[in-house]
Amino acid sequence: MGFVIAVDGPAASGKGTIAVKLGALYGYPVLDSGLLYRAVGVKVLERGQDLGDEAAALAAARSLDPAELEQPRVRTRAAGEAASRVAVYSPVRQALREFQQVFATREPGAVIDGRDIGTVIAPDAPAKLYVTATPETRAQRRWKQLTGQGEAVSFEDILADIRVRDERDSARADSPMTMAADAVLLDTTEMTIDAAFDAARRIVETARSRWETTQG
Repeated sequence: MGFVIAVDGPAASGKGTIAVKLGALYGYPVLDSGLLYRAVGVKVLERGQDLGDEAAALAAARSLDPAELEQPRVRTRAAGEAASRVAVYSPVRQALREFQQVFATREPGAVIDGRDIGTVIAPDAPAKLYVTATPETRAQRRWKQLTGQGEAVSFEDILADIRVRDERDSARADSPMTMAADAVLLDTTEMTIDAAFDAARRIVETARSRWETTQG
């Protein structure tokens, strides 16, 4: 494993934007693991199947083509809800876990953002961030993103979605909302994206310096 940067946190916390910027800074490939679950959920729906059908979700996960992550449909509000539904299935998470863990072996490093990167996917990652913000702030960010894409959605509906997803994730026995013990908490509620990225960069630089001393 090279220098892996694990960026975890709840939906719309800013972790995706931070991950992309960190990838650009270090020249590392970036994986938005949430897109994997979104693509699986979208595939289930497009096949005319029920999101409550675990077997259908698992079949979609096993047949996932990485190219599907680039499709605009995986970034819609409906895709986000679908992702939250299929992510509750342990076999689906296991199937997608292997994809993520292979990605984490890239040299000289990689950036992966998600919910359980620092706890499950890459527990030995040298740099771990847990990015969060209040539900209201996250809903505002997601509302701006979706309306910017042309979706007709209300802030109130997005806030309700955020709260439902948080509750659903927190209720799981293996809740992905758990911060890794060695992760650094970054609350972006009162931060601009530039300020959040600068804070993240400093956290990663500290971790990188520590990691480099162990590499001989």
